[in-house]
Amino acid sequence: MQTSVQKVTPYRVFAVMMLLALVVFFTFPLYWIITGSFKDVQAVNSAVPVWFPTNPTMDNYQRLFERPAISWLLNTIFICGMAMLLTCITATMAGYAIAKKRFAGRALIFSIFIMAMALPKQVILIPLVKEMSFLNLHNTLWAVIFPTVGWPFGVFLMKQFSENIPGSILEATRIDGAGEVQTFIQIVLPMVAPGIGALAIFTFISAWNDYFMQLLMLNTRRTFTISVGIAKLQDEMSNDFGLIMAGAALAAIPIVVVFLMFQRFFTRGITMGAVKG
Repeated sequence: MQTSVQKVTPYRVFAVMMLLALVVFFTFPLYWIITGSFKDVQAVNSAVPVWFPTNPTMDNYQRLFERPAISWLLNTIFICGMAMLLTCITATMAGYAIAKKRFAGRALIFSIFIMAMALPKQVILIPLVKEMSFLNLHNTLWAVIFPTVGWPFGVFLMKQFSENIPGSILEATRIDGAGEVQTFIQIVLPMVAPGIGALAIFTFISAWNDYFMQLLMLNTRRTFTISVGIAKLQDEMSNDFGLIMAGAALAAIPIVVVFLMFQRFFTRGITMGAVKG
C-alpha cells in the first residue's frame, strides 16, 4: 500500500509555524489562569512572572468553596441545560415546519427569523427585562432561560438540516398511515440528529457565556451564575488574584471540556449551515 508523502515547502513550514504561534497565543491565557489558581500569595503577586507554581497550593480553591461557588456553578449548569433542551425542541419543530411544510406566510416567517439574527441582543434587553418582571420571573433562573428559547439562529440551522430530508420518505410515511407526530419522532428526528447535536452545543456555550443577560436578570447572591459570582468576587476582592483565578478556572474548565468533547458537532453545524438544501 503506497502512502503519499507531502512535499515540504517554505509555505507549508510558514503555515505550520503560524498555526503553532496562534495556538500558543490563544491558549496561554487559559494556562496562566489555571496555573495561577494553584499559586500562593507571594507567587501570584510577584513582580517577576512565575511561569509555573513551584509550591502548588489548594488554598485558593478552599477559600472559593467557602463561598457559594458550587451553588453558582449548579445554577449555571441548570440554565445552560434547560436552555439547550428547550431550544433544541422548539428550533427543530420550527425548522422542520419551515423547510418541509407549505403554508401561507412561510417565506415571510423565515425572513423575520433571518432579520432577527442580525438584531443585536442589546436592542431588546429592556423589553426582555420588562417582560420577565411582568411575568414575575425577574431574579429567577427562568428569566435567563426563556429569552434563549426562541433563538433565531437555532431555527435557521435546523431548517438547513431539515432541507436535506428527502420528500419521498415523508410521503411514503404518510401513505403508510403515519401521523405528523409519529413521522416527526420516528423519521425526522433521527435524520436531523447531527443538527440537533450541533445546536445543543451552540446553545450550551451561548447560554454559558451570556454574562450580560445574567447580570441584568439575577440580582441576589443565591441566584448568581458562576460568571456573575466571579465578577462580584473581583469587585469585592480586587487584589486577591489567586482567588479570582481559581474562580475563573472553575468557570472556564467545564466549557472547555464540553467543547473538546463535541467539537465535531461544531464543524458539522457550521458546514451544514452554509449548504443550501
